[in-house]
Amino acid sequence: MRITAGAVKGLCRRGICFSGCTFNRLGNSGFSDCCVSAFLQMDYHFEYTECDGTGSRWRVAIPRKQDLCTGLPDPVSGTDCTFSCDAGEFLEMSAQQCTPCVAGTYSLGSGIRFDEWDDIPVGFTSLATYLDKMLSNCSNSSTYMGGSYLESNRDDCTVSLIYAVHLKKQGSVSFEYQYVDNNIFFEFFIQNDQCQEMDQTPDQKWIKLTNNGEWGGHTVNLNSGTNILYWRTTGIFLGTKALKPVLLKNIHIEGVAYTSECFQCKPGTFSRAPGSSTCEPCPRNTHSSKGATSCTPCDKETQYSPEGSAECKEKSACTEKDYFQIHTPCDSDGKTQVIYKWIEPKICLENVTGAVTLPPSGEREPCPPCNPGFYSYNSASCFPCPPGTFSDGIRGCEKCPAGTEPALGYEYKWWNVLPSNMKTSCFNVGNSKCDDMNGWEVAGDHIRSGAGSSDNDYLILNLWVPGFKLPTSVTGSSGTEFGRVTFVFETTCSADCELYFMMDVNRKSTSVVESWEGSKARMSYSHIVTKNASVSFTWAFQRTSQAQDVRRLVGDIAKIYSITLTNAQDGTASSCRACALVSQQTGTSCVPCPTGHYIDKDNNRCRQCPPDTYLSGHQVYSKEACIPCGPGSRSNKDRSRCFSDCSFSHTWQNRTLTYDFSPLGPVGSIMNGPSFTSKGTKYFHSFNISLCGLEGNRAAICTDNVTDLSKMERQNEPGEFANYVEAFVCQSTIIPSDGRGFRTALSSQSVSLCIWKVISLRCNPEKTGRGELSVSSKCPAGTCDGCTFNFLWESASACPRCTEADYHEIEGACKGGSQTILYVWNEPKLCSKGVRLPVMRRTPCEAIDFWLKIGAALGAFMALLLISLSCYFWKKNKRLEYKYSRLVMTASRDCDMPAADSCAVMEGDDNEDDVVCSSKPSLLGKLKSMAAKLMLEWQSLTVTMKRRAQKVV
Repeated sequence: MRITAGAVKGLCRRGICFSGCTFNRLGNSGFSDCCVSAFLQMDYHFEYTECDGTGSRWRVAIPRKQDLCTGLPDPVSGTDCTFSCDAGEFLEMSAQQCTPCVAGTYSLGSGIRFDEWDDIPVGFTSLATYLDKMLSNCSNSSTYMGGSYLESNRDDCTVSLIYAVHLKKQGSVSFEYQYVDNNIFFEFFIQNDQCQEMDQTPDQKWIKLTNNGEWGGHTVNLNSGTNILYWRTTGIFLGTKALKPVLLKNIHIEGVAYTSECFQCKPGTFSRAPGSSTCEPCPRNTHSSKGATSCTPCDKETQYSPEGSAECKEKSACTEKDYFQIHTPCDSDGKTQVIYKWIEPKICLENVTGAVTLPPSGEREPCPPCNPGFYSYNSASCFPCPPGTFSDGIRGCEKCPAGTEPALGYEYKWWNVLPSNMKTSCFNVGNSKCDDMNGWEVAGDHIRSGAGSSDNDYLILNLWVPGFKLPTSVTGSSGTEFGRVTFVFETTCSADCELYFMMDVNRKSTSVVESWEGSKARMSYSHIVTKNASVSFTWAFQRTSQAQDVRRLVGDIAKIYSITLTNAQDGTASSCRACALVSQQTGTSCVPCPTGHYIDKDNNRCRQCPPDTYLSGHQVYSKEACIPCGPGSRSNKDRSRCFSDCSFSHTWQNRTLTYDFSPLGPVGSIMNGPSFTSKGTKYFHSFNISLCGLEGNRAAICTDNVTDLSKMERQNEPGEFANYVEAFVCQSTIIPSDGRGFRTALSSQSVSLCIWKVISLRCNPEKTGRGELSVSSKCPAGTCDGCTFNFLWESASACPRCTEADYHEIEGACKGGSQTILYVWNEPKLCSKGVRLPVMRRTPCEAIDFWLKIGAALGAFMALLLISLSCYFWKKNKRLEYKYSRLVMTASRDCDMPAADSCAVMEGDDNEDDVVCSSKPSLLGKLKSMAAKLMLEWQSLTVTMKRRAQKVV
């Protein structure tokens, strides 16, 4: 710890120097007579004071003990403030000269390095914070010391690693890191002694992602003066899988003015010569203690040690986990066999009690055939077929027939030896024990993960492709598929294993394409390459992400059965494909077809796909390669893709409703929320939506403003960085600036929502010309368990397009021989746009003639008169029927008086229709009486018969 002039003054004032010592300041001449007693040289040490405005400083003596305070040397002028020694030297303060470090120590000259992380080094501080302390307690959140590296927290607290350094001149800070999870925000920034953040570009502050199992480097320049360095990680845990921590190691700071002492080599390293700037790690099976000048060998029979070990470990009894099986290469007889080998380096004993020995080798078996595109000629080796030929791996190479060309690519399904364009390796973030091991081993019909040295090793398999070559017939197309990689695999795990599939384009940045956790049954996966460039495909298998320096999960394995890649530039052919020809003449060479053209089966000529179809990206032979466009879409001019015309039709109540979504074609944004994590972090889901796109191109773009490349790189190569999503509907997670104390809002976890559909449309009559459109969008498999988002969009497009059925006409009165016809919308109006209302128009009309009116009036009068007469006679007839019935009934009654000769009914206003009888019968009266009796009897008989008939019914 350095003691400044102010600190010296404080020590004297507090009485640390005893026996009546006083502190005197003699102008600008420095410090003198702090203590009156004499000190021995061993009782004090030298330090420099702070530099003054002229760049000068003083060397002062600082007492080592509190009870001795005599004879301190007088302060003397020190070296220039910018003075520093070279690497491997330190500044000897007594003589103020640079002196070489002795063996067993090292010096960086004007720099300091932190490469031991068994504990937090002196000067570092780890601080865990959270925005709202009432919501969460982050006191248990901290970093993990991994010995050679530092591991960040795994929760959603914010943890800062802080270190303050005072530089006398401009310098720099560099460090190595591993950052693979974009659910963690990793930033590095610098503050001055006033807690003001220094100016930094985004790519200096926000650390870029690295590949799984690979270390990245980051360097930032520092200004002279006080620099407070911050490494800060913030986890965003939104219910996804566990976070992968950030790893940090080898922090190197340049620009300190001098080093007053050399540092001892840490255990496991040594420096044999004076003036060393670094310490070398001890070789395997050796060890060393701190400050060693050489390494001590372990007992070869009973002990072992990895490279850079501080001690030797005892070998244990061998078990089944200490060996593995391999298939031997084919011999001259075309035979192979399974043999067992000890995992190197061998760290077990097979001649002790309980130890196992290697199983016997298997029987010799015929070798598997060559991979397609290769041949074997009386040899145990396989060779690629010459250009223009093909082979299935069993028979020899044959020339492609006329009208065809080789289908170039890789097809690896037999694994007797590793293909020449593939390599395997092993990597561990905390040690180098498995650096010389194979990460994967061939096993006949599959290739499998190796044993490794620790359970958390990354077992890596790599396939490098120099580029792609499209078939001649499609070289003129505008498609985006240059190649397709397909592999079949399975994993068997008892812990938290994970298999990664990664891709690196032009050796710039490796990104994870897909990953699988836990055991997976045999399955196939395909990925399309959309850029013609050199590509490196990587498969990395890790048995557990926990830091474990043991090998207990050897039974957890990953198997890859086959890897197929199409259109590889240096590939071989397992078959031939038809190509387009200029004519049917013999010897005609293949020619490329224009975009959107297929090869006719009958004559091998190029033909354009029919309208509203598009050409499949990996098939151009026959008309069946033209795929019909879906409902509501049509093909572009080149027949290379289909795109939506932004219309939608729906039949309702025997009427076809047509909707126009073209106003929704441009990108729109929707943000929901807020939502909160389990610890209270506020976040939003932001959606960019372009329902129709731009003629098949995905117009909605979501990007991460944290883990992307810098703005300059993004402008130059917009498609090169990994966290850039183009889709019809995409989603980003937004953390506002007040959500975690950030200065700007952060965008992360951008994904494409690949499936969307309209689920409801409702036109609101209360909002003229507007309605509500409900859209459902679904996540791709593997992102969020198939979650579905529903969007309610208020827009005029939710109302169907207006047609002639949505309005009616109103005729005005005829005035002056003409009348007005108006057109109005039906109420309520449930449409928008479409057809317009016809304009108002006037039509001629004719007045009715006067005599026609008279005739119509007379006709109406006569009709009324006829109706009145009919009613009168009908009523009169009913009255006569009634009177006749009374007459008959009266005539049939028995009377005591003699029968009358005649009867009559009296009519009049004062009479009640009484029957009047006459006692003097006449001849006519007699005849009427007889007729009346006969009529009465007939009526009585009729009534009787009707009654009987009713009873029968």
